[in-house]
Amino acid sequence: MAGPTFLVSKQVARPRPHSRYRIQVLDRTLNVLNVLGEAGESLGPAELARRLSLHKTTTHRLLMALEGLGFVRRDAREGKYSLGVKLFELGSRAVAGFQLRERAEPILRRLVDQTRETAHVCILDGSEMVSIVNVEGPWSMRSPSTVGHRTPLYCTSVGKAVIAFLPDDVLAKLIDGLVLKPFTPRTLVTRAALKADLARVRERGFAVDDEEIEQGLRCVGAPVRDHTGLVVASISVAGPAFRLTNQRLPATARAVTAAARDLSREMGYSGKKECESRAPDKAPARAVRTAVDGATERPRKSRAVRNCERVRSTLGAGRRRHTQ
Repeated sequence: MAGPTFLVSKQVARPRPHSRYRIQVLDRTLNVLNVLGEAGESLGPAELARRLSLHKTTTHRLLMALEGLGFVRRDAREGKYSLGVKLFELGSRAVAGFQLRERAEPILRRLVDQTRETAHVCILDGSEMVSIVNVEGPWSMRSPSTVGHRTPLYCTSVGKAVIAFLPDDVLAKLIDGLVLKPFTPRTLVTRAALKADLARVRERGFAVDDEEIEQGLRCVGAPVRDHTGLVVASISVAGPAFRLTNQRLPATARAVTAAARDLSREMGYSGKKECESRAPDKAPARAVRTAVDGATERPRKSRAVRNCERVRSTLGAGRRRHTQ
């Protein structure tokens, strides 16, 4: 006996009321972001309205909505708008899906062969870093390696290597929103100490986590740039402090920054080496010991390095550690 037959009537989708208006609003909103991105500078609401051919009131409403979501930021002093950190976060995630994994893995394998320690590539996600690629070292005792693992920004080399290169106003807002929880006695738990450490990251081109998130664990991280020069990820090596000693840190830092440069080139970056804080193959051991031991003595830098540092307006001297 044949089973019951069900008749399914096809319903034609009808446009909802105001659907054209909603699409128009979306178009206008995205155009605001496009204009701000192409401007290369902050724009006031009146200038934005002129460029978009919109009424000032409409432009103001769009800006308020975008600011509330973090897609644009407003300079409180001048009242002008520019692109917000939320776009940076989304861009970092997009890069993760843009063959970053495939391009990173062979570079990580070479890095592990050089350092004999676990290597990672991480991207920014909100107030955390997320591991998207990793290759484990050969030792039985090694740093845990899990894709999708999340870590804080302020006490990891991968986090500091990314946020150190954010625009100053974005970085200040980000730091103000962080809860600086102490994971170990070495965790930087004051904003002043963190800002000083990030200034040194920008100066030397790599970050060090000296047992700041976990006692006995040391990490060295460096920024990865895309074709525009934007820092979109970071690459790091992590190992136990008894293996990743002060004597090994200089060679490890050179290997990590070289790997970060290689991956940046794979992502289309073609910046000049002179604008990196220091050529990794010539980085003196004293520079890394300064990062770990708090020495105040600095190595001599080339004229090109000093010029880049002046452009970056690098701040800070010797490293200071603060605890609550």
